[in-house]
Amino acid sequence: MEYFFLILAAVVFAFQTIRVKHLISSVLYLAGVSALLSIVLFLIGAQMVAVIELSVGAGLVTVLFVYVINIAGESVPNLNPVIKKWIAWVLVLCTIALLGWYVLPIAGLHPAVTEPPLPYTIWQERALDVFVQVVLIFAGVLGLLGLLAEAKAPLKYPMAEEVTAKRDKELDAMTQRSVEQESL
Repeated sequence: MEYFFLILAAVVFAFQTIRVKHLISSVLYLAGVSALLSIVLFLIGAQMVAVIELSVGAGLVTVLFVYVINIAGESVPNLNPVIKKWIAWVLVLCTIALLGWYVLPIAGLHPAVTEPPLPYTIWQERALDVFVQVVLIFAGVLGLLGLLAEAKAPLKYPMAEEVTAKRDKELDAMTQRSVEQESL
């Protein structure tokens, strides 16, 4: 039953991804789809794929999309759809049916687990992979924080003029001090 709710939530998030008007919201819904998919993969026994989906799909791809949207802006052109709406709905329903068929457990079938336990696999056999993924996630979070951080107010003039104006103020102050010293 938990598979059904996770898949249903992933489908709702996927639908919201294509329905919302703001690109940032769409990216966050897409990250939710990846996170829910990684939970389903973990529950069905594909732990390594789940970890990769979570770190790359929900982490790295989200950070890259946010970075690109920040650079390019959120303007969305009004384009005509390539696929007719009824064809898209048929494809969505077929995808849901296939996901249900492959993900939901079949009664009476319990494959023998031949893999070592997950903690052993992560910390003994795949420690370097986990370390690299942690570094990538932290780099992505720091990059996202850098992109979303508030910057100081924009300059009143171009940078060259700001530097020249600062230098002129310092020269005027030095000239003023030398004139005051001569007058004493």
